[in-house]
Amino acid sequence: METRTLGQTGLQVPVVGMGTWQTFDVRGAAAEQNARAVVDAALNAGAHFFDSSPMYGEAERVLGKAIVDRRDQVLLATKVWTPSAQEGRAQVARALQFFGNRIDLYQLHNLVAWQEQLALLEALRDAGQVRAIGATHYSPSAFGELKRVMQTRRITAIQIPYNPLERDVAREILPLAAELNLGVVVMRPLGGGNLMRQPPTSAALAPLAPFGVTTWAQALLKWGLSDPRCHVAIPATSKPARMQENAHAGDPPWFGPEERAYVARLCIR
Repeated sequence: METRTLGQTGLQVPVVGMGTWQTFDVRGAAAEQNARAVVDAALNAGAHFFDSSPMYGEAERVLGKAIVDRRDQVLLATKVWTPSAQEGRAQVARALQFFGNRIDLYQLHNLVAWQEQLALLEALRDAGQVRAIGATHYSPSAFGELKRVMQTRRITAIQIPYNPLERDVAREILPLAAELNLGVVVMRPLGGGNLMRQPPTSAALAPLAPFGVTTWAQALLKWGLSDPRCHVAIPATSKPARMQENAHAGDPPWFGPEERAYVARLCIR
């Protein structure tokens, strides 16, 4: 799988990682063992970038348990998500406990109380417990505020939604990220699952075969990753086989403008 430098962070990331929203919010031995199997599949495929958040229920704990004996093999991203300074410190303490006392990318989730929480993350970075700081948001209505946070130059990465039907970031956010050399983590590369409900036929995907595409999920992932301003996509799954399938989208060659336009047309057929 191809790797890219995540902008100013300096982190060398695989272009396909995985998110943990919903799929890792589980309890019980069987469900947690399945989560470990998904992590196994990701690591075997070279997809060693994992993203979580305290917003995702049990996901941080379950992910931490799945990687506890191989923390050095992964790049770990998580988030702080609370308007409370006290709860922010508590979230950080829990995350550090789950993830071996260090976080590779700590993000301001949905910009909640970002000024105060950013100061907390900067202190952790200065203490050597955090390698890089980022900010996230899913809503175009917040992209103006995200742009202002980016312009402070106090963060070195962003996480944003980007797929053929969600391209608002292409107007100002991605150009600014490129200008500032910020790392870009792509959430919702499959449209939060919405784009997977009616996949195109095998015949419709056939023109993409020279790019290593055999599934619709791979086509969508490669659509986003073929934009050079993007560094890593984080689809979520609870199926080890699907994780391996997703990882294959991280192999070049990449789409050109014609192939990206073709995938976009398939989304609105």
